Amino acid sequence: MPQTAQFNTKISFQKHKKMADEIAKICPISPNVYDAFCQSERELFVPQGMSMHAYKLDALPLVANQWISSPLTVAKMTEALTCKGADSVLEIGCGSGYQALILSKVIRRVFTIERIERLLKEARERFKTLGITNIHTRFDDGQNGWREFAPYDRILFSASTPEVPQKLFEQLKVGGILVAPIEKGDKQIITRFIKTEEGIRKEALDNCLFVPVKDGREF
Repeated sequence: MPQTAQFNTKISFQKHKKMADEIAKICPISPNVYDAFCQSERELFVPQGMSMHAYKLDALPLVANQWISSPLTVAKMTEALTCKGADSVLEIGCGSGYQALILSKVIRRVFTIERIERLLKEARERFKTLGITNIHTRFDDGQNGWREFAPYDRILFSASTPEVPQKLFEQLKVGGILVAPIEKGDKQIITRFIKTEEGIRKEALDNCLFVPVKDGREF
């Protein structure tokens, strides 16, 4: 590897690690999630002209009135999934693709759905640039899920919703975990749902802020 490339890679890793350290000070994260942040190039997922803000713990605007979540929120959502031992995850709301990138480091197969065509095309290009091969994408209303590859070990809902559609629980394995930002009055709560033989158990975890889920596809 050329010396300049080695230098740039070292600087990039230092930025990733510094951000991961800042996250860990606020939100305890497991070693595999910490490593995922150290290995993930957030600057490729933020809008042009905002790369200087890529490793701050801030949400940043995207096209179509969407946002790339704060790295802290991404960490909380990922940690809530309890990824260890999971083989497959379905993400509802690909957005920039950054959350899917993090998931691809800790779960073998990632299936991500996006309803806004332009966002999904851009995310696909980023995955291609990075040589990521374990993220599978679909252009659709994510509330329908992706039945062809169900059941999933984990499901992540990356948009706020009053309630999780029943068809998503149907695509979750028994023993699987679904995490979603649930709207409660004027608040959004990261909520973990565990599917058991007896039914669904849920646990409220933390406050969050996501764009609300919308129906249909946007071309």
